[in-house]
Amino acid sequence: MQFLIDEDLPRSTGDLLKRYGHKAIDVRDVGLRGAKDSQIASYAQNKGLCLVTGDFDFADIRNYPPAQYAGLVILSIPRDATAIFILNLLEGFLKQDKLISELPGKLTIVEPGCIRVRKD
Repeated sequence: MQFLIDEDLPRSTGDLLKRYGHKAIDVRDVGLRGAKDSQIASYAQNKGLCLVTGDFDFADIRNYPPAQYAGLVILSIPRDATAIFILNLLEGFLKQDKLISELPGKLTIVEPGCIRVRKD
């Protein structure tokens, strides 16, 4: 799977994704630091990348219809979350091989102890 990492996630997110055999591109490395959500979404669409973010704006299926993306993964991150917490949350998700293979066209919300998938 190929992921686009939003800037609200730690830089080490890319390393974690790569350890699980995925390709990872960080928005900060492709000139999208501070970009509007619509620009990030467009980049993900055009490059066929699954977006991984902590920004719940991307969960609005009216603006970001899951069927138009290679996947939208939203991490539910508490305000006081540390980088380690975020990485552990994502790693728990990455261990779900079947879910990962079914990401295209779906919105996935990852919360501590719960993964919800919207099939649209």
